[in-house]
Amino acid sequence: MENRVILVDENDRRIGEAEKMQAHIDGNLHRAFSIFVFNSNGKTLLQKRAKTKYHSASLWSNTCCSHPKPGEVLENAARRRLLEEMGFECQPVKVFSFRYKIEFNNKLIEHEYDHVFVGYFDGDPVPNQNEVDACKWVDIGAILSELRINSEKYTYWFKIAFLRLLSQLKKINTITFQ
Repeated sequence: MENRVILVDENDRRIGEAEKMQAHIDGNLHRAFSIFVFNSNGKTLLQKRAKTKYHSASLWSNTCCSHPKPGEVLENAARRRLLEEMGFECQPVKVFSFRYKIEFNNKLIEHEYDHVFVGYFDGDPVPNQNEVDACKWVDIGAILSELRINSEKYTYWFKIAFLRLLSQLKKINTITFQ
């Protein structure tokens, strides 16, 4: 089955569709989402992307990220993918969006209009081994420290989204920062 992404303009208006891998070869701007899940202790759940991923393999990243299917409501896609990838459900809430573009060493281009969601979950994830090599709950301070020391161990979009998310969360005061 062909996996298609939604092509968008600079304002996230749908302008078409493309096969996912072709969109990454051509560098087409497409709709995506990233989910950051926190627990009641203020820790966020990070995942180490599977070593078989087509880009950013074996790098640490946010709890879950993906693309909505054509015709799929963004919020529904986020909930669906969180269950498929991490094995649990929650009600993620959209916090902000941003665009980014990067070319990887394998010549694939990630050019995304990324919608960032936050969710809350106290429990044990059951990650899909085809998608995730490892996961861990981490304090915000430890992530910031790790990004200063070993930023190459994290996905490109994570580094952008995480720092923007922290400023947004501080504004709306939804979790405790240490």
